[in-house]
Amino acid sequence: MAYTLSFFLPRRLRSISNSFFPKFPATMKTRTICGISLSLIIINLASIMERADENLLPSVYKEVSEAFNAGPSDLGYLTFIRNFVQGLASPLAGILAINHDRPTVLAMGTMCWALSTAAVGVSQRFIQVAFWRAVNGFGLAIVIPALQSFIADSYLDGVRGAGFGFLNLVGMVGGIGGGVLATIMAGHEYLGIPGWRFAFVMMASLSVFIGCLVYLFVVDPRMLTSIDHSPGRDNRERIELLEKGNAANSTSLWLESWAATKAVIRVKTFQIIVLQGLVGSLPWTAMVFFTLWFELIGFDHNSTATLLSLFAAGCAMGSFLGGIIADRMSRVYPYYGRVICAQFSAFMGIPFSWFLLVVIPQSVSSYNTFCVTLFLMGLTISWNATAANGPMFAEVVPAKHRTMIYAFDRAFEVSFSSFAAPVVGILAEKMYGYDPKTIDPVLGSAKEAYALSRGLFNMMAVPFGLCCLFYTPLYWVFRRDRETARMSSLKEEEMF
Repeated sequence: MAYTLSFFLPRRLRSISNSFFPKFPATMKTRTICGISLSLIIINLASIMERADENLLPSVYKEVSEAFNAGPSDLGYLTFIRNFVQGLASPLAGILAINHDRPTVLAMGTMCWALSTAAVGVSQRFIQVAFWRAVNGFGLAIVIPALQSFIADSYLDGVRGAGFGFLNLVGMVGGIGGGVLATIMAGHEYLGIPGWRFAFVMMASLSVFIGCLVYLFVVDPRMLTSIDHSPGRDNRERIELLEKGNAANSTSLWLESWAATKAVIRVKTFQIIVLQGLVGSLPWTAMVFFTLWFELIGFDHNSTATLLSLFAAGCAMGSFLGGIIADRMSRVYPYYGRVICAQFSAFMGIPFSWFLLVVIPQSVSSYNTFCVTLFLMGLTISWNATAANGPMFAEVVPAKHRTMIYAFDRAFEVSFSSFAAPVVGILAEKMYGYDPKTIDPVLGSAKEAYALSRGLFNMMAVPFGLCCLFYTPLYWVFRRDRETARMSSLKEEEMF
């Protein structure tokens, strides 16, 4: 693990932790806490705040619906607007990361989403909420690809799944915290301010603090490894070469960006993972209605928060577990192990969606059944990003293009999946007869809960099945793309 802690660990644990937690060159000035990189600690804090911010609005859909007289389709449009803007703006993260260090890019995005989150909390009209959700999507578009490429550069191939899994694990903790906090606060007032509004302003303040920490203390691992891997030169000469290279690159930013874009889009593995992501991300976007659905069934704020926390806890543990299992599988089956894990996880979404939304009686008396089902569902359907997508992207392009490949993945997937939320609302209202005017503020409505559950089922079971199917071509193309990327990286290192 870290130098300070690994001395006290058994040899077996020491070997695992030494590979899992990256060590930067001793010649560089990198701050550590108990021997663990301060940069990684802050990056994971940023992931916590990012997930917390994402879960704020869905957690208070019921209160927002009452405040602005909005139905499920209107609420779905809020998610659509944010996700659509996020998808369109995601390539900007790849462009910015080419000539700017990622901590600066991350700090910019964090400040942007913090501003928009606070603005949503003080908005008085629905159109204002919609505008600031779009700004929020722009900030997330900059942050998420940069976070993913930062993690990809910080871990070796054999433990990269665990690295992404740990990022998702702590991110899910933030999602649980943000969702539970907003759900519980929604039923109260603070300083004369409705609880859901106060939660937005408070979360924005914390995001600003984390953004400042990222800007001041995080060190980009790309700079460190570039300096360390330049044989035959002392560090001063290497730094001078890097600075000259950056100055030259700044004059051809768009040419470099265009070259990186073409290089990424041509990769077959990228095309296939994006294809599965177009449908595989639909169920996750549709799940923003879980809070509203449970409250329509008749669960109070605390019970709903507990149910969603169990699901989020299952997803957090599952993403980490899936990353570790895929790492092990990739050592036995280097070109197939990660794909097998991803297909298993996607397939499990089908029976769990059916059991959760169709089989379990939609009544408060089914609370315990909902608890167990949601936890097991989260534990098994959350592997794809950490077991396959994130690690495989890092292996099929040169290191300098990693932010770009994550950015374009987000661009395609998030843009397409943004339609899921309004489609769920439209299905519930137009096909199954959802009427927001008949809902009891306390007891909910069994009829509307049924309508919403059917809309959710349509947008979850079928996409999960297609996602599983679309992974199949990776059994043939991943090996070739991986070897091509390795040869390209070796040539770049020799030239430098």
